[in-house]
Amino acid sequence: MTALRKILVVDDDPVIRKSFDRVLSGKGYAVITAADGEEALSKLAAEEYDVVYTDIRMPGMSGLEVAENVKANRPWTPVVIITGFGSAENEARAKAAGVRSFLHKPLSPDMIVESARATLEEIGSAEAIPVAPSPAPARGGIGTAVKNIALFFAAPFFALAYIIAFPVVGLAMLAWTGLKALRRTRTGIGTAVKNIALFFAAPFIALAYIVVFPFVGLALLVRTGFLAWRSRAGAE
Repeated sequence: MTALRKILVVDDDPVIRKSFDRVLSGKGYAVITAADGEEALSKLAAEEYDVVYTDIRMPGMSGLEVAENVKANRPWTPVVIITGFGSAENEARAKAAGVRSFLHKPLSPDMIVESARATLEEIGSAEAIPVAPSPAPARGGIGTAVKNIALFFAAPFFALAYIIAFPVVGLAMLAWTGLKALRRTRTGIGTAVKNIALFFAAPFIALAYIVVFPFVGLALLVRTGFLAWRSRAGAE
């Protein structure tokens, strides 16, 4: 079942409101009326309309202000200005606000019906009431999935690289701090380089000492034993 197209008519003249209601209701439209701009905006905030007709001169908020508000908040909703006071200035402001067309007084039933039909056909809303577009749900493409899987498998390697690199970074920071301290104490650059070199070489020297020391000690014991044997042999 096709929903009735809803038309909001904003005019402080009750005769105009009744004319739209009588003419368009008989053509299958749902006509809702408002006596001023404030009432119109209240109804627009509550529900959607296919077309908004508004008089240009009303107490309080003018029809141009209504049109500007509608186009600022619901740019998909067409607005038709009803006016008996057409002027180049008003038409320029209305067009700048995005008004669809103008309906000049005095109005006849044929003018009202033709305006509604033409406006709805122009926007392609004869079959359904336009609704505000809703943002599409975010969808992760294949690229996002591959990236997440790659990060999952790469995480352990990042952690390992961090563990390996952290001591080196720390030593570099210590060396840099030491160099700055040496500079402040006016130590020569040669001495600073030597101290830094010894600082980095110390672990390797210690490792070499630990590895080589047993062999050196064993060699010394063999040599001492050999010399003792020679001495004893010579004495005999």
